[in-house]
Amino acid sequence: MKTKSRFLRAPVEPFTIEPGLPADEVLARMERISFQGRNLATARRIWEKMLGADCTIFMGMAGALTAGGLRLIVAHLIAERYVDCLVSTGANLYHDLHESRGRRHYQGSPRENDAALQAEHIDRVYDTYASEDEFVDNDEWIAAFALTLERRPYTSREFLYKLGEYLWNETKAEGILTAAYRASVPIFCPAIADSSIGMGLSQARHREATAAQIDVIGDIIESANLVIRRPRTASVVLGGGTPKNFINQASVQAEFYDDRVGGHRYALQIVTDVPHFGGASGSSLEEAQSWGKLAADAEQVTVQADATLALPLLVSALATSGRETLAGRKPLRFDLSGPVMAVDGRPFPQARFEART
Repeated sequence: MKTKSRFLRAPVEPFTIEPGLPADEVLARMERISFQGRNLATARRIWEKMLGADCTIFMGMAGALTAGGLRLIVAHLIAERYVDCLVSTGANLYHDLHESRGRRHYQGSPRENDAALQAEHIDRVYDTYASEDEFVDNDEWIAAFALTLERRPYTSREFLYKLGEYLWNETKAEGILTAAYRASVPIFCPAIADSSIGMGLSQARHREATAAQIDVIGDIIESANLVIRRPRTASVVLGGGTPKNFINQASVQAEFYDDRVGGHRYALQIVTDVPHFGGASGSSLEEAQSWGKLAADAEQVTVQADATLALPLLVSALATSGRETLAGRKPLRFDLSGPVMAVDGRPFPQARFEART
């Protein structure tokens, strides 16, 4: 009898329905199905390995995830230290601020008459609505906050820490910015100008020419120093965009000054973009290896799915199956209150890359 091919060793197991099955068991069964279901189950296993691997976990967040209802999942990941650093678009942080200030996003329809929405000052994000008048008020609130700050440059990391502090003291509301402030988890927003936070800052600058100075080059130095200080890193990316590349370039920039870095050891991304048009958002993790952004032997998976489908299931499962690993984790301790970030009691050099030790 012909020997069975080595390629035919692990059969697909049809998913069977069991009422009341918890999320972690659902994903455990999905490990034996195919396509993006299996990839999502693999993402859970890789994230669990990150938590137990004594590495710095970066999370990137792009797309309209906050407006789409995922902000408190991200806040949970920050508060419970599933991640050590968030890199986000400004829009996600702005929409988080919007809800922390007591405003809401509303269920709508992608088939609504947009001229009618515009006439009532309602903004649409696919099937979700928000009040433009409330956004205008947010912009003024951000401008007023910026004008309370000392007139000097701020990295986006320092500015967002202070914004989260101000927001928490005023609202006591759970959210991404407030969770990051309370847990002392850094948030970088490298494209902060491309958002309504940037618009609010520009309004502060209009009122006073020395206000609202954001030093995004300082963000590059701080993020790279974080990698130099602790070269074993991992990446969790939701939606691609600028955050995805910023996380990866931190590894590349760090290696320019310290050849021990070698790229992220673990990586998972949940994206809807595809690689064959050449854009960074859809680029494969294998492609990232060619740039040195990922280690050659990195454990990695791409889930081609909408994050509003994938993330609630993934994090619900991880909250159960990763509980013991998370409890044993010793996350980095950050001091983010000033212009120089400190990690585990040791400050980074100011405006310089850290020397190899």
